[in-house]
Amino acid sequence: MVSHPVITDSSTLSRRPVGYFVHHHGHGHAKRCLAIAHQLNPRPVIIFCAKPDIFPNLPDNAEIVSLPDFHGKQARSEHLHQQPPCSALDCAPVGVSAIREASGIIAGWLAREDPALFVVDVSAELALLSRICSVPVVKIRMHGDREDAAHQAAYSACAGILAPFDEILEQPDWPDHLRARTFYAGGLIDTRNPVPDKAESRKLLGLPKHQQIFVIVAGNGGVGIPIAPVTLAARAYPDALWLTVGKTVRYGHETDFSNLRDVGWVDNVNDYLAAADVVVATPGDTLTHEIARVGRPLICIPEWCYYNEQVRKAEALAAQNLAVYSPTWPASFGQWRSLVEQAGQCDISRQRLLVDDRAASWAAAWLEELIQKLWLESTPDEQMKAEK
Repeated sequence: MVSHPVITDSSTLSRRPVGYFVHHHGHGHAKRCLAIAHQLNPRPVIIFCAKPDIFPNLPDNAEIVSLPDFHGKQARSEHLHQQPPCSALDCAPVGVSAIREASGIIAGWLAREDPALFVVDVSAELALLSRICSVPVVKIRMHGDREDAAHQAAYSACAGILAPFDEILEQPDWPDHLRARTFYAGGLIDTRNPVPDKAESRKLLGLPKHQQIFVIVAGNGGVGIPIAPVTLAARAYPDALWLTVGKTVRYGHETDFSNLRDVGWVDNVNDYLAAADVVVATPGDTLTHEIARVGRPLICIPEWCYYNEQVRKAEALAAQNLAVYSPTWPASFGQWRSLVEQAGQCDISRQRLLVDDRAASWAAAWLEELIQKLWLESTPDEQMKAEK
């Protein structure tokens, strides 16, 4: 048997790139990626995304490869469109050129660059593509009911699973064999800016110093805040100020009130969270942790999401008394008042513990440890050697 040299120098491994796919729907995936990329420096991080402009201020070790956006794209013939779904894949229609192009870009890069790891946030198909290309893959773990064959196959294909939340928020039905392979990073958000003080935030935003303030906020990935039920909240608490932050939806029959203001989409969401006495939110992962970092009585009202993602997040928070969960928007004064009263009983001190400033560094250290475990005693790439 011919012996082959093995890699025993960790400095050689540090130059191997990490590929990182980022879903462009919403901003949370990109925020997580940036937080981890900063901590992986100087290791090269190559980010694949269909919307490069959601990545401000890239670290110098990262670059972006633009992918075609295949969402909503049509098959090239009716017969192609009528091909039955594949149970092993989550969403893989036949004859869509943009899907072929995006997959080809990623597969080509995996073949050329021999990366140490490919991180997927999120796509069951691309996790499987990496495994098919014989590149170890890590999948970002989101809440939700993903017991289907495609997601289970993607999880089984992974060298590890990274959960961007604390283990106390894990779903009780998450299987033990997958829990054993999951690294819980804690609230994985960008924590480089200090948590603003309530009084300072109100002064900065020009808000009343002593008035009770409710902030209703929705992430960028959903439909938005329905204004009609919020008008009921404004009437239920006429002496309070209600602010909506993010996208909103109007049905045409709303009545505006002087204590209800639509702030719109802003970059300084954390200032509004800090200015609030109570927060009402659609519980996406990143937004939830940004609220927890500030620490406020929280009412979670999920938007419709694939695989019940926000519902399962809200349930996990409520089970720990870290938020109140309402499955629907309140339709009466009494429902609003009941939710606000319950929110006042939330354990704010434990809520703040969901986020640790070291979460991104822990995640990066876990990825580096996994890379060392997988590759430190590996042989050189015979394909690249053959090409030379």
